[in-house]
This record gives sequence, structure tokens and C-alpha cells, in this order.
Amino acid sequence: MVKIEGTLNELRALLGDAERATASVVETVEEVKTTANKTRRKLSKWQRYIKNRANHIKFKRGDKKGRLDLAAMSKAFKRSKK
Repeated sequence: MVKIEGTLNELRALLGDAERATASVVETVEEVKTTANKTRRKLSKWQRYIKNRANHIKFKRGDKKGRLDLAAMSKAFKRSKK
């Protein structure tokens, strides 16, 4: 522990700078987080195609039953662009 002596004004002068510095760092970090979350890139055509549930082609039987058949979806996607 460190003992600090002085008048109230002197203590505020010593400790106030540190408090303001930490507060400004916290504010800056929060601002960066919000701007990082806001900037999103546009999805590619394939990602938009996959996102649409109407385009989902699923395996009907076998070990992969219920999973997306990405090969069939890819063929359908390529054919749809023509």
C-alpha cells in the first residue's frame, strides 16, 4: 500500500488525470467495437442463394439424410445464372 498525503485539491490533481485517461480509453474501445460491428460486407451471390430456404436441396435417404446436398445446390445455382 502507498500512503498519499496532501490537500483534497492536490489529490484530485494527482488522481484525476489517471481517472480521465482510463475513462477515455474505455470510451475509445467501446466506439471501436460499435464501428467494427456496423461495417459489414455484402454477401456473395452464392451466400445469398444458400441463405434462401426455398433453394435448399436435402438428401432424402442414407447416412446424410436431412443434410444439405451442396453438390446438387451448386449445380442448380450454376444453371440458374444462365
